[in-house]
Amino acid sequence: MRKRAAPWVLAIALALALILATAVGPVALSVGEVFQGALGALGLAQGVDPIIVSIVGTVRVPRVLCGALVGAALASAGVAMQALFRNPLADAGLLGVSSGSALGSALVIVLLGDQLGALSPPIASAARPLAAFVGALAATSVILRVGRRGDRADVAVMLLAGVALNAMAGAILGLLSHVADDAALRDVTYWTLGNLGAATWRTTLAAAPAMLACTLLLPWFARRLDVHQLGEAEARHLGVRTDHLVRALVVLAALAVGGAVAAAGLLGFVGLVVPHLCRLLLGGAHRGLTIAAPLLGALLLVLADTAARVVVAPSELPVGVLTAALGAPFFFVLVLRERRRGEGAA
Repeated sequence: MRKRAAPWVLAIALALALILATAVGPVALSVGEVFQGALGALGLAQGVDPIIVSIVGTVRVPRVLCGALVGAALASAGVAMQALFRNPLADAGLLGVSSGSALGSALVIVLLGDQLGALSPPIASAARPLAAFVGALAATSVILRVGRRGDRADVAVMLLAGVALNAMAGAILGLLSHVADDAALRDVTYWTLGNLGAATWRTTLAAAPAMLACTLLLPWFARRLDVHQLGEAEARHLGVRTDHLVRALVVLAALAVGGAVAAAGLLGFVGLVVPHLCRLLLGGAHRGLTIAAPLLGALLLVLADTAARVVVAPSELPVGVLTAALGAPFFFVLVLRERRRGEGAA
C-alpha cells in the first residue's frame, strides 16, 4: 500500500513545492497572489496587479518549471544509467556524460555566440540543447565502447574512463574560457556552476522535449530493466533485445542530461542520490522507480533552488553548488556501503 501511495504523495508534495517556490523571492507573495498572477498571465483574470503578473508569469513560473523538469530529467537519467551499468554508483556526472554535455554547450557559446544572434529565435534557442545532447551522446558512446568486454560491461573500466572524460572535458572547457570574450566567459562560468536564474519560457521550452523524453518513455522499459539486472546473457535468454535496450537507454540518458545541462548547467549528484532514495522507499523494482524518481528529483531540485535563493539573500547561491555540497557526502556514504557489501561477500 505504501508503495502504491508513494507516487501520489510525491506528486502532491511537488505541487506544494511549486507553489512555495513561486511565492518565495525578493518580493514575497501570498498563495492567493501566486494564483492571481498565474491567472493574469494566462489572461483568465482581469484587474490583477501587473507587477504580480510579471513576477509570477515572466520570472518565477518559468524558473520553477525549469527546475522541476531538470530535476526529473536528471533523476530519470540516473535510473537509466544505473540500470544500464547494473551498478548503484553509476551516474551521468561520474561517467563524464554531464561534462560532455557541458562541453557541447560551451562550444556553441564560445565559437558560435555571435552567429546565433543572426539566426531566428527558435533555431538559436535549439542550438544549445542540440549541442548539449550531442556532447552527452558522444560521451556515453565512448564510455560504452571502452567499458564493454564481450557481452558484458566492466563498470570499473567505465568509471575510470569517466574520470578521463571529465578531465579531458575540463581541460577543453578551461581552454575555451581562456579564449572566450567577456560575455561568453560569463556564460560558460554560469553553466559550469549550475544555475536556474536565467531560465525563461524560451530556454525552458527549447530544452523541455529532450528532458521529457527520458522521463516519459523510461517507464515503458521497466520490465526489461528488471530483467536486464540479471545480466545481459540471462536477459537475452528471457527474450530481451539487450542491444536495442542498451541503445535506447543511452539515447534517453543523453537526451535527459543534454537538455538539463543546456537549461541549467552542471548539477551534480541529483541523478545519483534520487534513485537511491527511491529504492529506500519503494525497493528495486523499476516499475515504481521510473515513476517515483522523476517526481522526487523534481521535488528536491525545486526545494534546493528555493533554498539557494533565500540562504544568502539578497544575493543568490548557484544551485549546483548546493546540490554538490549535499550530494558529495551522500556519495561517500554509498561508496563505504558498497565496500562493506563487497567485504561481506568475500
